[in-house]
Amino acid sequence: MKATVFLGGGRITSALVAGLRLAGYKKPIVVHDRNSQKLKRLKQLYGISAARDLRSAVRQAKLLIIAVRPDSLEYLLQEIGEVDRRLRVVSLVAGVPLSKLRGKLGMHVTWARAMPSPACRSRKGLTAVAFDRRINAKQRQEVKNLFAKVGPIVEVPEGKFDAFTVTYSCSHGYHAMATLAGAGEKLGLDRKTALTAAAHALADGIIAWREGDISLEELLREAATPGGIAATVMKSINAAGYQRAVRRGLRAGFKRTRKNARQV
Repeated sequence: MKATVFLGGGRITSALVAGLRLAGYKKPIVVHDRNSQKLKRLKQLYGISAARDLRSAVRQAKLLIIAVRPDSLEYLLQEIGEVDRRLRVVSLVAGVPLSKLRGKLGMHVTWARAMPSPACRSRKGLTAVAFDRRINAKQRQEVKNLFAKVGPIVEVPEGKFDAFTVTYSCSHGYHAMATLAGAGEKLGLDRKTALTAAAHALADGIIAWREGDISLEELLREAATPGGIAATVMKSINAAGYQRAVRRGLRAGFKRTRKNARQV
């Protein structure tokens, strides 16, 4: 039986494999990485098959998933190109467009891009997907089916893919929670209580929005009575440049995706 093969045994591979196993995914999973300790850990935790040789890993692939840093991609593609077989490949490499990937391996390879969240570890992830024009409907569905096991799927036009990448990251929530809890501690809350308060402020309200039928604008009006404490807090945060800082951060991330593309 052909396997789902990951090239790269880092954090996102670990999160995806954990989510797949949690979902009851029984098909063979092969991981190639030059770091033997990463492979050993993944094998112990999730029962993957470790492949130290890249080309042998590629030969086993029904679906090949590239999960490496952009500066490792060029070498990896050269090695894959030495394996003479048709391949369906999903790139998780941020910022590198399908046009560049397509040009590296020729017409015998069909490509997709995916951007899964690390929250897929607990099957709470969101994955964006984009497809090369040559990949057929059945192949597209197979890719979607795999990532759907670890959370919702959204198909994004590739021209918008990098904008999605810098917007959707759960790092925004973690960063906001750490910042909010830290501010609560400065006002005298203990660490545990501050984290509990910050988690409610960020997570529970968003869950209520997601699961309900009230618009975000209505919920904001409900939570922040004019002249009240919440409204005062939000007004002060905005005056301090909160919205400007977020836009600036996303623009910086967007520029980084362009830098990634230039490395290939």
